[in-house]
Amino acid sequence: MKKSMYFTFVLLFIASAVNAQFWKKVKESVDEVIEETVTTELTEEEVGKALKEALTIGIEKGVEQLSKPDGYFKDIAIKIPMPDEAKSVEEKLRMLGQGKAVDDAIESMNRAAEDAANGAKDIFVTAIKELTLKDVMNILNGNDDAATRFLEDHTRTQLVEKFKPVIKVSLDKVGATKYWNTVFTSYNKLPFVSKVNPDLDDYVTNKAIDGLFVQIAKEEKEIRKNPAARVSDLLKKVFG
Repeated sequence: MKKSMYFTFVLLFIASAVNAQFWKKVKESVDEVIEETVTTELTEEEVGKALKEALTIGIEKGVEQLSKPDGYFKDIAIKIPMPDEAKSVEEKLRMLGQGKAVDDAIESMNRAAEDAANGAKDIFVTAIKELTLKDVMNILNGNDDAATRFLEDHTRTQLVEKFKPVIKVSLDKVGATKYWNTVFTSYNKLPFVSKVNPDLDDYVTNKAIDGLFVQIAKEEKEIRKNPAARVSDLLKKVFG
C-alpha cells in the first residue's frame, strides 16, 4: 500500500512538472509574439531616421564608387558623352581625323565628374537632413527607388546650384575646359557650319548629378531588397 501511494505521488509530481513546463513554453511563446508586435510598430521618427540613413549610406557608397578612377568613364550607364546638340560636331571632326581631340574632351569631362563627386557628399547629406517627416512617411512604401526619386525631385535645383562651382573647379583642374575649347574652336572654323558651343559647366554638372542619382538608386534598392545591406538595427527594423 505504501509502495502504491509512493508511485502515485511520483506520477503526480511528474505530471505537475510537465504541466509547469508546458505553461512556461506557452508564456514564452506569447512573450515572443508580444515582443515582435511591439518591435515592428514603427514611429514616424524611426521611419524618418531610417530613410535618411539609407539615403546617406547610398550617397556615401555612390560617391565612393564614382570618385574612383573610371567611376564615370568606364560605366556605360552614366558615362558622360558629348551633348546631344554637339553630335554633329563630334561626327564632322571624327570624319576630319580629329577623333583624338573629341576623345580627349569626352574623357576630361568624365574625369572632372569623378574629381568633383567626392565634393558632392556633404551637399547631398545636407539636403537629406532637411527632409521632413511627412516627406519620408510618404515614400516608405514606394518603389525600390522612391526615396532617391523624391530626393531628386525636391533638391535637384539647389544641388545643381551648389554643385556647379565644384564641377567648374574640377573641369579646369583636369584640363576639360582646354579640350572642350579645342574641339569647338576647330569645329566653328569649318566653313558652312552653324556655330555651336554648349555650356560646359552646366552640361557636366547635370550629367554628373544624373550619374550620382543612378548610383544612389542602386544602393537604395539594395537596402530594400538585401538584408545583408542593412547595416544597422534601425534599417533592419524599417526595411525588414
